[in-house]
Amino acid sequence: MTALVTGAGGAIGRAVALRLSADGHTVAVVDIDGAAAAATVEAIEANGGHGLAIECDLSDDAQLAAAFTTAIAELGPIDVLINNAAVFPSGPFVDVTVDELDRTTDVNQRGYFLCAQHAARSMIEKGGGSIVNVASITWHGGWADMAPYVATKGAIVALTRALATELGEHEIRVNAVAPGAFPTAAERAQHDDLEAYEARILESQALPRRGTLEELAAVVSFLAGPESSFVTGQTLNVDGGWIMS
Repeated sequence: MTALVTGAGGAIGRAVALRLSADGHTVAVVDIDGAAAAATVEAIEANGGHGLAIECDLSDDAQLAAAFTTAIAELGPIDVLINNAAVFPSGPFVDVTVDELDRTTDVNQRGYFLCAQHAARSMIEKGGGSIVNVASITWHGGWADMAPYVATKGAIVALTRALATELGEHEIRVNAVAPGAFPTAAERAQHDDLEAYEARILESQALPRRGTLEELAAVVSFLAGPESSFVTGQTLNVDGGWIMS
């Protein structure tokens, strides 16, 4: 079985790639940072798995198409797609530039759409598959100073439902996970006072502890795998009980 994970050089993508490898998948590790993608493949192979590092900027249509062509040629048809890569600009809405908006949309929304399209073509040909889109709990409640990011994540939830409806006849399931706050480099870069930020997280969650990347990867694994064979069109919050509606 072949899984393709975008943004797999980062914290969440790497944890997901490692889990899918442990589940028995050969993993196409796609990331804009080629060295980070290679490091994920090294970690996969150190655990006895097999991966292929592919450097790709998802906002570049030619690079995106080439990534799928390479993955399929080297590893075979795509069984699982994890749409995970994202950019996280932050700042007041009135100060967002057109370039920032376009970059966020190109990666977080357009990139997910085109990756799903390429994967679905492969899945239709082989008779089925699973797509898991990584959204965010921010689409539920807004979140200030993150308007482009929040808008794209809400769009991903809508896209998940539309694709589940259309692709179900081909035995392709499409679901999403909406993570809460997990320890990543992006989190550290966005918050100057990490102690205060962590205190706010713990006050907001029902579970009074930080979640681990492995716990998030386990949920992605469930939605990607056979145990969720009758689940499609759903968005599952993985947030320690932060959002309950």
